[in-house]
Amino acid sequence: MQKTPFANYFFFLIIALFLTTSCSKFAKLQKTGTDKEKYAAALDYYQEGDWYRAGLLFEELIPLLKGSTESEMAQFYYAYTQYHQEQYNMAQFLFKKFYDTYARSDYAQEALYMHAYSLYKDSAPHTLDQTSTLTAISALQDFINSYPASPFRNECTGYILELRRKLELKAYEKAKLYYKISDFNLASLKSAVISVENFRRDFPDSEFNEELAYLKVDAQYTLAKSSIFSKQKERYEDAVKFYKAFIDKYPSSAYLKDAEKLYASSEDELERIATLEKAQKDRLDKLPDPAQPAKVTTSSINN
Repeated sequence: MQKTPFANYFFFLIIALFLTTSCSKFAKLQKTGTDKEKYAAALDYYQEGDWYRAGLLFEELIPLLKGSTESEMAQFYYAYTQYHQEQYNMAQFLFKKFYDTYARSDYAQEALYMHAYSLYKDSAPHTLDQTSTLTAISALQDFINSYPASPFRNECTGYILELRRKLELKAYEKAKLYYKISDFNLASLKSAVISVENFRRDFPDSEFNEELAYLKVDAQYTLAKSSIFSKQKERYEDAVKFYKAFIDKYPSSAYLKDAEKLYASSEDELERIATLEKAQKDRLDKLPDPAQPAKVTTSSINN
């Protein structure tokens, strides 16, 4: 049966009246309710999942309940109201404050876990600054250290691995960025080589190490090629060294052919440099030694 326009109007009118009454009831409670009434109402709102209103009441009550038996739970529930509203930074602060205040509470372990978990939820995407990710990893590890037998231990370990993956992606993209923008820019080429080495040290088991190891050879070769003559020999030698380390670790790499070309070019350049250095040495050897006095001939004395 199709609803008439009047039925729709009546339905929305009922909803509006309900919301108005509800808001008026809550406003009246805030203004004239006793602490006991507000606390009971806050618990009801909390059980109903009305995190906003429960949070408002708990926030108001916390300083008033200080020293009472209800104070502990008011602070614990208030932290959860912020968590459920996705105010993770505020939630982590409140859970940590609860833990520091009630370290012997039955809820202390849960509060410290929720402090760390809220930081995990607040961690920035890997494309952004990863300070929050490092903070979350530290908090999760602190929880594991504090409660090694906790039922939350395995979850925390999983979250740490997930957050480290973010750091791995961030470091990988940073190294790739230096490589992409290098374009014969010496500073960027040096940064690319350093970033790859730092990545390998920080993430030795990463799936990206093979690709980055090749890019390290490429960046070092390009750095040598772009350098002044006096620095080319050492830098080409480093390119050869990086290539040998690459094929030792990845003998069947998809980047092998390209790496071999860079190696061959580096060896050719080192031969060229060796030839030039020898020619220069030969020229110098033919020049008179300035430390030796010139020979005086008899004819020059007679003249």
